[in-house]
Amino acid sequence: MAHSDADIAMSPTKSNTIMVYGDSLSAGYGLPQKTGWVSLLKTKLKREQLVYQIINASISGETTLGGLKRIKQALHRYRPSIVIVELGANDGLRGIPIKSIYNNLEAIIKVCKKNKASILLVGMRLPPNYGKIYTKEFSNIYHKIASKHELKLVPFLLEGFGDKLKYFQDDRMHPNKIAQEKILINVWRVLQKMIMPSSEAS
Repeated sequence: MAHSDADIAMSPTKSNTIMVYGDSLSAGYGLPQKTGWVSLLKTKLKREQLVYQIINASISGETTLGGLKRIKQALHRYRPSIVIVELGANDGLRGIPIKSIYNNLEAIIKVCKKNKASILLVGMRLPPNYGKIYTKEFSNIYHKIASKHELKLVPFLLEGFGDKLKYFQDDRMHPNKIAQEKILINVWRVLQKMIMPSSEAS
């Protein structure tokens, strides 16, 4: 599991915990330690003098079904006030039925809501070789769930560089070290609206 006590940004209160709940894109797969976007988020929060505990409960290879199976335990253990849900890419790459991905993600959202956590949903897209209909329906999952449950949404985690090979590791799937700052920008653009007064958000 890709989280540890070292993921604590400052000594925060129980209500100021952000849990990143994702797959390898958030777990820092293939990256030097503390260079992933979640670690960069920690640094960003300190710089902004925002006292938050960051828990990275992401697991490489995680699916929406796997995430659903462990969400209750994770919420009980960390009691986050905000959950950043970044799941679905592995489902899409495996061609899991759209309905199953949608249902699993929605079930995760409902459990988070029941536990009084605010949710930031992170959208993903698939490479075009997965077929026009499936790739469109896949990306629409996130918009539909965000709209239905009135969630904050990062439309696409890899916005602005997802089609540029220089930002990816040799496997052409996982973002490299230089891409992590770009991912942080995409997440922070929305996350800041959840944790900063509107007059301060920039």
